[in-house]
Amino acid sequence: MTTTLIACDKFKGSLTAAEVCAAVEAGIRSASPETEVISIPIADGGDGTAAAAVSAGYEEVTATVTGPSGQPVTASFALDRPGGTAVVEMARASGLLRLTDGVPNPLGATSFGTGELVQAALDAGARTIILAVGGSASTDGGAGFLQALGAALTRSDGSALGQGGGALGDLAAVNLDTLDPRLAGCELILASDVDNPLLGSQGAAAVYAPQKGANESEVRLLEQGLQHYVEMLRAAGLPPGAENLPGAGAAGGVGFAAQCVLGATTRAGVDVVMEITGYRAALSGLTDGDLVITGEGSLDTQTLNGKAVSGIARAARNAGVPVVAVCGQRQLASLDLARIGVRGAYALTDREAHIDRCISAAAALLTSAAEELAREWIKK
Repeated sequence: MTTTLIACDKFKGSLTAAEVCAAVEAGIRSASPETEVISIPIADGGDGTAAAAVSAGYEEVTATVTGPSGQPVTASFALDRPGGTAVVEMARASGLLRLTDGVPNPLGATSFGTGELVQAALDAGARTIILAVGGSASTDGGAGFLQALGAALTRSDGSALGQGGGALGDLAAVNLDTLDPRLAGCELILASDVDNPLLGSQGAAAVYAPQKGANESEVRLLEQGLQHYVEMLRAAGLPPGAENLPGAGAAGGVGFAAQCVLGATTRAGVDVVMEITGYRAALSGLTDGDLVITGEGSLDTQTLNGKAVSGIARAARNAGVPVVAVCGQRQLASLDLARIGVRGAYALTDREAHIDRCISAAAALLTSAAEELAREWIKK
């Protein structure tokens, strides 16, 4: 009996990773009912990472935290209570989808809620915290994140620094001695595929703030605020050059706060997810004639740069297992896909020309594509 291992990410805007895997599995079982199917929803370290952990058996724990616009929001993290490991997803607390009425707030958006979610994980007994930072709404250098964890960031009159990157220019003093003491005994892992520094033309403000609604003048203001923030942290004992570490610019600078202030180690998001979900273990059990199916909403240039599909495919290729992919739309040539180990790709747009229809009927189209895939790739 052959085995098919399905390890797919979400189709953003239409299907969660679990729904994608379920639709593909339905197609495989329809076309090849004798095939053993293993289904593992995955993510790349951004939004969807906590859900992947929950699908793998982690407990979902809910907390009320401060949203990016300052409003209370209900967020959750994934917890392996016996193992003491929590997966905290920034998008759930401080993400673009958490903005009030979806209105961008480039100067005022805060990472405070992400710090509160880490605090809740510590309260729940976590000793290892995986911080997945994709999809953030803020460019505050992680100032709010640190404040929520107990750091004292104050203005010249002694009052607490205001929210958002637009307030960083008011920072007059930093005291890190007040950070939650439990952090010293906690391993913090930054799950990120971003290698941008905090400052400069490739930094958090210049590259990512426009995606969060900032215009040119706001980008300049945010950059100036981040520069001042670094100077104040340096005066508080941060070593020179910390802002240049690869990944410091992740999530509007939360990467900088996690790495340089809290001592987080950085790992590729998909590598972390493959471990959490048991993908590598499942892959090791495959033999000749078996198949891996991976997928995401769009196979494009970002796919080649550390996204979930590339990580899943490379691991399978190294294990000698063939890989095919499903997607909403495909923008990569076969040669590009072959470089990461993908031998074939099935796009919903090949079955339905209208994008709106591809989104609304994604599950049915995906099941149909999986049936075709099974007929062509699964050995009888």
